[in-house]
Amino acid sequence: MTTSVQATSFTDPASEETLERAAAALRHNNFAAEILDDAAAARARVKSLIPEGATVFTGASETLRLSGIDEDINTSGLYDSVKARSVTMDRATQLAEIWRMLACPDVVIGSVAAVTETGSLVVASASGSQLPAYAGAAASAIWIVGAQKVVPDLDTALRRIQDHCLPLENERATKAYGASSANNRTLVLNAEPHPGRGTVLLLRQSIGF
Repeated sequence: MTTSVQATSFTDPASEETLERAAAALRHNNFAAEILDDAAAARARVKSLIPEGATVFTGASETLRLSGIDEDINTSGLYDSVKARSVTMDRATQLAEIWRMLACPDVVIGSVAAVTETGSLVVASASGSQLPAYAGAAASAIWIVGAQKVVPDLDTALRRIQDHCLPLENERATKAYGASSANNRTLVLNAEPHPGRGTVLLLRQSIGF
């Protein structure tokens, strides 16, 4: 029987002052950063940020699923969904092509495990499928981040992954796929070399892991 992970301080939403401090640090590091009220506001903002017809890859994310953004991208027909295309392809013969599609979309959208108050994004992944696009291969990147994910520094971010995110993702993956998850790859984005390429939508609401 699977037991739920108990709430910790990693579930507490950041204060407005902390959100403002993180947003200012992100902008200093060449990310575009906005503070929005909730997932509904993020959903509307994403629609204004991504042009219809764009090739879009959605990284696996509870934040995207719960907000409805994953459905908007992958089932609305408004965008060229990388995920929808990839599931129709043969992984035995077309794996290299699938990885190229995942790495170089017009837009990659997802979330992160943590944002530091010093303006870094921290991502944990079992497969690494979203990491090339996040790191720079995608023309544009958008991250939706719940208020509970803002932490003081990198050490706390890494602890959040290990103590909070991984147990929850492991529980989800076990139920969904019958297999456990793992933090096989960690990506830290300290700054964006191309100003404006990466957009972070910080929410006042807690959502996702």
